[in-house]
Amino acid sequence: MLGPLPAAPATPPDMQDRFSNGPDPDLWVDGYLPQWTTPDRAQARYGRHSDGLLLRIDEDQPDWRPADAPLRVSNLQTGSFSGPLGSTRGTHRHRPDGLRVETEVPLRLLWAPAAGRVDIEVSASRDLDCMLAAWLVGTEHRSARDCGEVCIFEIDARAAGETWTARTGVKAHHDDRLTTRMIETALPFDAGSPHVWTAIWGDGETIIGCDGEIVQRLPQAPDYPLFLMIDLFEIGPPRGTYPKTAMVHSVRGWGRSARVSRG
Repeated sequence: MLGPLPAAPATPPDMQDRFSNGPDPDLWVDGYLPQWTTPDRAQARYGRHSDGLLLRIDEDQPDWRPADAPLRVSNLQTGSFSGPLGSTRGTHRHRPDGLRVETEVPLRLLWAPAAGRVDIEVSASRDLDCMLAAWLVGTEHRSARDCGEVCIFEIDARAAGETWTARTGVKAHHDDRLTTRMIETALPFDAGSPHVWTAIWGDGETIIGCDGEIVQRLPQAPDYPLFLMIDLFEIGPPRGTYPKTAMVHSVRGWGRSARVSRG
């Protein structure tokens, strides 16, 4: 760890959810990048719990896209955007071989700051082949170039007694103003229990931390609107016991517009 995180803003968060009644529909789209697939394949599976929201992968859950199989996802994201049916316009064009809009979705900017801070309390999955992740991704509704990503964490499931690790950093994707910089950090705790992950970004810097300590500091940051995504993936063919789960306990965020526009 690289020292203590900056304190959270003294002002109340402009986005907050403890999931006591499930995902707030004024804040979340409960599907994974729905423009690139069909509604039944994008739809998240989840259940309410006294400690938060239990993201699930169920035994009968379809693959996100047949072309990506085997891959199943339950995801929440703070907005949506796509171009017209059949186009290549849409949020998070993460595949190098291209994606085309299969389901046209409206522009919904439910929480899409260009700079700010977000704190996410989660318990990662302990289930076979699963990964819990949280990303801030460029909405791309103003420009396809606005597609960079702040990877707050990607945590692969671990069996009892194994060391947990997290991947964090910035991914440029198709944004030539950014440089992909990812690291993998050994975690000195059991990530299957509750921990608070933080991203602070803006003014040319990104800070990623956990439980009040800095994990990574980068001298770059996207400066355009970003959606928050929280995802539970099952990567590989179905096996083991179901449902496979991870817990999202709470999310709170403070957003602002970017101060500097880069060319």
